[in-house]
Formats: sequence, C-alpha cells, structure tokens
Amino acid sequence: MTTKRAAIFDIDGTLVDTNHLHVVTWWEALRQAGHHVPMREIHRAVGLGGGDLLDHLLGDERDPAEDDQLSAAHHTLYATYFERLPALDSAGDLLRSLAGQGWEIVLATSAGGAELSALRGAIDADDVILGATSADDVEDGKPAPDPVRQARELAGVPSERAVFVGDTVWDMRAAVRDDVTAVAVLSGGIPRADLEEAGAHAVYRDPADLLAHLATSAFADTP
Repeated sequence: MTTKRAAIFDIDGTLVDTNHLHVVTWWEALRQAGHHVPMREIHRAVGLGGGDLLDHLLGDERDPAEDDQLSAAHHTLYATYFERLPALDSAGDLLRSLAGQGWEIVLATSAGGAELSALRGAIDADDVILGATSADDVEDGKPAPDPVRQARELAGVPSERAVFVGDTVWDMRAAVRDDVTAVAVLSGGIPRADLEEAGAHAVYRDPADLLAHLATSAFADTP
C-alpha cells in the first residue's frame, strides 16, 4: 500500500490571479467574432476547456467551425499578459510547505503549452512540482474527472490519498467525480455557496488563508 499523498492544484484563480484576465480576453475574442456575451456569464464559465467553454456560452448559436478562430483570438489576447501574470499571495509558499510535509505536488489545468509555462513561471515553485496535466493530456476536461484522475495517477496515489484545490464549480465537480477530497478558494471570484453546493469539503479565502490553516485542513486529515 502506497504511503504517498498527492496535493493537486488548479492554477487559474487558485494559484495565479488570472480569472478576470480570461474574462476580458474571452469577451473581446467573442466580440470580435460578433458574439455579445455578458462578462458575468464568461466569469462563471472560466475553468472549462476552450470547446466546453464556448459550448456553455454560445449554446445553440455555437458554430463549432468557429472554435479554432475564437480560441486563437483568446490566446493571442491573453498572451499579452504572459510576462506579468500575478501569482496569488503565498501560492508558492503553500506548495513548498506541503512538499516539505511529504506531499507530491501536481497541477491540473486546462492551460497548456506556452500558457502553462507562463503560469508556472508566475508561481515560481517548479522545484517542488512533480508535474502537470493539461487539456492536451486528457480526452475530457473539467468537470469530467479526467484531469484530476490523470494528475493523481501521475503522483501514483489512490483517490483517498489525494486532495484537490480549485476555485470553480467545475473544479469541485471534477474532484468529487474522482472521489478526491475537494478544497476551494474564493480567489477566483466564485461565491462560497456555489463552491459548497458543487462539493467543496472546505472553502478558504485564498492560498495564504489555506496555508495559515493547513494544520486544521483536509491536508491534516490525510495521514
């Protein structure tokens, strides 16, 4: 029986303060293509993979043939921020503290390629990160369990020895579907009630708040 434990983290809105950048850049990409979607709706969709996000936002109006153009426009707009993506307070310290307690640190995100590299650069904790799973590595993104399961398998642990930290309802649902303890942070801007309804075991203000309460968190409950 393995004694390893996995701390799995979403990135956008959880470790790096980027959700509202995604809202604005998706809004602009959609606007350029003639789609007028309220920013509040885009905010609630952040965390889904590109195709799922567009399906969620555009519904019956969606023309899948537009997907590549819309995603490319979003990427181009968002990439202008790559050199200045802001890590949330204590994000790197949280990962290092958990690694120091023997946790395998794995990232699970819909980001990939240059975007993932920029996010990891912002966190500046590659010395303790075992690896990352992105949208490129799984067939279905969150809220499907695939990203969480892939990250957990990368760490080589069963569901009961993993804790997942995210900031959206999609994160919580993905963790619950893989039978992994789900912990939420409010730093992505999603209300506490929505996160709890989606399956959050506990909710913290941000990484700094979780770090300050590690001794009484789900991480302390996993021997």
